[in-house]
Amino acid sequence: MASILKVDKLDPQSGTALEIGTSGDTITVPSGATLDISSATLTPPATLPASSGVNLTALNASNLGSGTVPTARLGSGTASSSVFLAGDNTWASAGGNNTPSFCAYASAVQNINHATATKVTLGGEEIDSDGKFADSRFTPTVAGTYFIIATLGTNDAELDRTECHIYMNGTSVTKSSCGGSGSAQLDNMTVTNSCLITLDTDDYIELYAYAETTDSSTILIANDSGGASRIRTGLMGFKLI
Repeated sequence: MASILKVDKLDPQSGTALEIGTSGDTITVPSGATLDISSATLTPPATLPASSGVNLTALNASNLGSGTVPTARLGSGTASSSVFLAGDNTWASAGGNNTPSFCAYASAVQNINHATATKVTLGGEEIDSDGKFADSRFTPTVAGTYFIIATLGTNDAELDRTECHIYMNGTSVTKSSCGGSGSAQLDNMTVTNSCLITLDTDDYIELYAYAETTDSSTILIANDSGGASRIRTGLMGFKLI
């Protein structure tokens, strides 16, 4: 029996079927040799042997017919029944959790000078999801679009005008005002201001007050213990997108 058969081509003796070896045999293509089946039709067995698929490319996911894809292969983070797969391939809370978020308020009485824009001291906190509200200033940890709300209560016997300013990086970006007719209007004024604003991680937001009196006296900023005649002065906000 010949141990080496040297031919240029093998054809079946009859028909079109050619069998190499017998069931149970091992057919080996030696290292360095190339088996070129690029122009042929390959019919693999129903069950492929275990092998790494690292070099498989251009796979069509529509051909998946059964089973499930593990969540760890779909996105980063931890999947659960309370999160969904966002467009950036991360597992996010359903509906968004609107963080970072904060809510701070004036915990003590503050007096400001007539006709002088003054930063409001906010010493109390109800919410500070990321721990980034400090020294009466909010600095976000995540860039995005934020909804900011400010409320300012002022008190003086000759109060004429009050302005509630939202400051970004030391500059007023929006204000709301009350009064300003040139004569004493009320002992108390309450002004609310809000805005949508795009913030980067190094931007900061503050609340400023501006008020005028007909006698140029100092004005009291209302705090949370001011009683029924005053509203809590505060600043809050949260990330929308």
